[in-house]
Parts: sequence; structure tokens; C-alpha cells
Amino acid sequence: MMARILVLIMAFVVPALVNAVESGSQIAWTTDTLNLVKKGNAETGKNLAESCKSCHGLRGEGMPAETRDDGKIPAIPALAGQVPNYMFKQLRDYFNGDRSNDTMTAIAKGLSEQDAADLAVWYASLSLPKPTGKNQDVSAAENMVEAGDGKRILPPCFVCHGANGQGEKIDIPSLAGQQADYFERTLIQYKNGERHNDIFSRMRLIARQLSEAEIKALAYYYQQLK
Repeated sequence: MMARILVLIMAFVVPALVNAVESGSQIAWTTDTLNLVKKGNAETGKNLAESCKSCHGLRGEGMPAETRDDGKIPAIPALAGQVPNYMFKQLRDYFNGDRSNDTMTAIAKGLSEQDAADLAVWYASLSLPKPTGKNQDVSAAENMVEAGDGKRILPPCFVCHGANGQGEKIDIPSLAGQQADYFERTLIQYKNGERHNDIFSRMRLIARQLSEAEIKALAYYYQQLK
């Protein structure tokens, strides 16, 4: 089983590295950058996060999508329990223009590297969000998570994101408990190239091969994951 997974990973990763023209992000995981995040001050981050609560929730749980008379309000992502390096990278990608969102770009422009590290460490210290949403049939996603698809050279999701969706070092995000609408929207943005700050196109290459039905199933799977 593991040999098969390794073959899938190499078949996926090597072409990506060879064909990549640019990394998709200006963040380089040097020793200095890794140490900056590692030594982030959670207490300072907690104070900075006071201004984040109105959108990302009191404990970083995010906000579900909401439908109103004037249209749909998209979900806001959960940040609690997120891999600190990943969150640091996203804030700096907004700062550098490698990831775009009118609200988050404006906020990130006002944060120093140290601020980003402190916020990342604070949110990482919080408990993962509790599973939310109604129970959905996630059987279509389970095979993708556990086995992948050799015919499409897609590795199992757990290889990178962990058996419990907890994320992995250095910068692979936690997915457990994430708002399904946000998760779905993110993969679609990778699929159509609207989002392109994944290093060496890792997620773009995967998302392009997923159907929208598979993306939706994966979104519900990880939102419900305990």
C-alpha cells in the first residue's frame, strides 16, 4: 500500500517541480523564517486577534455561509488550530500580492512579519473547530482521502493533510472542521487558476482533475471530520 502511495506521490510531484515556472509565493522557508514563526508570541497574537473576531469568530471558528434577500454571504474560514507556518504564509502572501482578497489584503498590508508570526502562533494554539453542519453523505470523498486515484495520478489527501485532517509541516494546512463553503470555494479557485499562491502549483494540479461534485463531497467530509 505504502509503495503504491509513494509511486503516486512521485508521479505527481516530480512533473510539478520540473514544469513549474514560478513557485506561486515569495515566501522561502529559510531557517530565519521558520524560527520567526516558531518564536511568535501567542499573547501578542491574542491581542492582535481582537480585531479579527468579528469575521473569524470568538475562538477562530469562522462563519458559515449565509443566504439573505440581497444574496449569498460567503463563509469565512476557520483559523483555530491552523498550522502556524501556513497561516503566516497566507498573511504574507496577501501582503506581497501573491494572494488576493480586498479585505484581507488591506488588513495584511498593516501587519509586519512579526505580527503575522504572532497571529499564526495564537490561532494555532486554539482547539480545532468542532464539526459543524448537517450530516452529509461523504462516501464519495472517503476514497479520495484514503486511496486517491491512480488513474489520474492523484495521491490520497491524507498523505499531505494527515489522517485526521490536521495538516503537516512545513506549510500544509489543517482541514478538519473547516467551513464547507469556504473549502469548496477555495478548491474551485485553485481549479480555475484564480488562486495561485500554492508553491509549485501543488493544489492547482490536483484541483484541475477534481469534478465539482468531488470538491463538494470533500468539503463536507472535512467540515464533519472530528
